[in-house]
Amino acid sequence: MTATEAERTLFTGAGPQVDAVAAGRLAALVVDLDRDLADCAAAYADLYPDPPFEPSLFTKVAQAIGGQGPWHSAAQLRISNRTSAWIFALDWIMDHAAGSLAEIHDTVARCLAVGDGDDPAPGDRLGQFLAELRDVLAATPAWSRFGPVWREELRLMLEGMAREWEWKDAHARGEAGLPTYERYLDNADNFGSVWGNVAHWMHVGAPATLDHMEPLREVSRQAQKVLRLLNDLATWHRDRAWGDLNALMLGVDPQFVIAHITALTEHCHRMLEPLRDRCPQGAVFVARQLGYSTGYYGSGADYWGALGAERPRSDQ
Repeated sequence: MTATEAERTLFTGAGPQVDAVAAGRLAALVVDLDRDLADCAAAYADLYPDPPFEPSLFTKVAQAIGGQGPWHSAAQLRISNRTSAWIFALDWIMDHAAGSLAEIHDTVARCLAVGDGDDPAPGDRLGQFLAELRDVLAATPAWSRFGPVWREELRLMLEGMAREWEWKDAHARGEAGLPTYERYLDNADNFGSVWGNVAHWMHVGAPATLDHMEPLREVSRQAQKVLRLLNDLATWHRDRAWGDLNALMLGVDPQFVIAHITALTEHCHRMLEPLRDRCPQGAVFVARQLGYSTGYYGSGADYWGALGAERPRSDQ
């Protein structure tokens, strides 16, 4: 073995080879992404109360974003990174901080107005953060073509989150049963990964990726269902404790969900196959999104910290 090969190769006890140079570059990328999210969390501290937003949450997000697109620079992944952080803030507000349907609808309306180009209201920190993301994308060449797509995916995510809140509220009031498993999974846009992918691809601006935005959105929507179910398997106990909805509350067992994840994942890879040559960056990004999440959630890991004795409220 040459010195160069020795420097590049690590051996685990089981024997697989890992490219040490690639591992080091990924570690450096994650450090840069983590620093950016630390700055972001400091700038919008009122959106990220601790608990449940432990500092490690942002490191976990940075690791996920870096793991999905390790060939990119930190600058290229910045929108994906910050969009993920914004979704966490939104999720906390919509699932826990909001105390009424009126608050939910107000949050949706304010975010959609910002998505349309309006200035956020004074004190609307969630809207201010969203406007920052919007303005970065609006400065890209892709905005004129895909700005409406970004806004549409924002709407789908917001409405999906509101719909889940309505389901939980109606069930708690004894006015309706929980949704079926199928209806719940059809609402997976509340996960937000398609919106995040669209933002990332617009920001990077790779021509082949942009030219295949529609098939990439289609496969991302199927992948989003996989991510939803992987998350539910890993967070079943937390969801019960926090009062969140979970697929395992809807008449199915873990074995059923695992089998469905396997089938959906295989379907996603079949959809990705013709895209690998046409738009390799976009296709591989989705494939790695699936792979990373399978490994992460499959280990039982979670992004959130402990809730604490009380649920802190955000002033948004």
